[in-house]
Amino acid sequence: MPINILMPALSPTMEKGNLAKWLKKEGDKVKSGDVIAEIETDKATMEVEAVDEGTIAKILVPEGTQDVAVNDVIAVLAGDGEDVKAAGAAAASAPKAAAPAAEAPKAAPTPAPAAPAKAAPPAAAAPAPQAVPAQQTNGHARIFSSPLARRLAKEAGIELGRINGSGPHGRIVARDVEEAKSGKGLKAPAAAPGAPSIAPSMSDKQILALFEPGSYEVIPHDGMRRTIAQRLTASVQTVPHFYLTMDCDIGKLLAAREEINAAAPKDKEKKPLYKLSVNDFVIKAMAIALQRIPNTNVSWTEAGMLKHKHSDIGVAVAMPGGLITPIIRKAETKSLSTISSEMKDFAARARARKLKPEEYQGGTTAVSNLGMYGIKDFTAVINPPHATILAVGTSEERAVVRNGKIEAAHIMSVTLSCDHRAVDGALGAELIGAFKMLIENPVMMMV
Repeated sequence: MPINILMPALSPTMEKGNLAKWLKKEGDKVKSGDVIAEIETDKATMEVEAVDEGTIAKILVPEGTQDVAVNDVIAVLAGDGEDVKAAGAAAASAPKAAAPAAEAPKAAPTPAPAAPAKAAPPAAAAPAPQAVPAQQTNGHARIFSSPLARRLAKEAGIELGRINGSGPHGRIVARDVEEAKSGKGLKAPAAAPGAPSIAPSMSDKQILALFEPGSYEVIPHDGMRRTIAQRLTASVQTVPHFYLTMDCDIGKLLAAREEINAAAPKDKEKKPLYKLSVNDFVIKAMAIALQRIPNTNVSWTEAGMLKHKHSDIGVAVAMPGGLITPIIRKAETKSLSTISSEMKDFAARARARKLKPEEYQGGTTAVSNLGMYGIKDFTAVINPPHATILAVGTSEERAVVRNGKIEAAHIMSVTLSCDHRAVDGALGAELIGAFKMLIENPVMMMV
């Protein structure tokens, strides 16, 4: 019997991917473990391995195809002894399902809506702009949705209550979430009681009308830019941020860095085996600070607080079209030279989109450093499930007062963003204070 090759889910949050390249063609024999294709996600380009043996009878999704949904059939494999041509012809003529199989009812029928408190007037039977959706009863939002739709909406950071359902009785199904992700069918967010009304975002049509035709170029969003927009919008809307800023005197750090780099061992070509950056010290200091203030090394969940044993530090790396945060695992246990080597490798592979999902997903906090761009200070948006993120500005000579005298010092401003659900003000102050002590006295990182 022919075997379907499906679009794989290369990460827990992947919904679609681009089929960048086929490495096998129709008629080629493959065995388990053979690399057959390259898939582009919003973050990386990854190889796909065959899990079965056979002959590729038909390629259903040509290379270069974008936005292929996870679990879509992309090719058909004929097993040993099967007629390859017959399997290919059958695959080519097979109709595509109108909706994802996960949407088909399996265990339980679609729940009927609760009875309204009052009988609806006759006009309510006809669709009208002011009609109350079937999802709401007794003055409270009771939202009917499929399990898949709920999962997709959660991953996309979209409130179910803002999605118009097209299923039976206004039930929200997966296709409604997909439309909502592109901005279609979304309701304006409900205002809190007593809160001032906020105008909904402008539509594409309204924005384009403000500019003269031909005076702009429309550049479609790629998967990475859409994902960044969705995750950070969800973060700002759902995570109560607060910010703590400190100035750090890094004179001792700069002197130590220069001395360590000068003493670095050389390879056969007389090149140093490592060259520490200020950011390497920042990563190490943040990792140790989290260990010293363990109640800040946490992640918020509705069921309880996750208290992490290790400091897994995500580090923002700019790349074409967006950014990614590869993670230095167990950073508190690693030397500065090891952190430096790992970051150089991560940065190079991130820009080439060659990172594996396990190398950039998770982490317990993150560091975003814009100092190399001359930025003095800024605030960063928390990337859930992190509870904190450290924004690092440039190092510059500033006038400071010491013992009643004005002196020049190398000062670096840092701002800690905190999730107030998980980290209170005093606790956040302890964390940034511990970081300041370490970054100002780098010898303490060696103890």
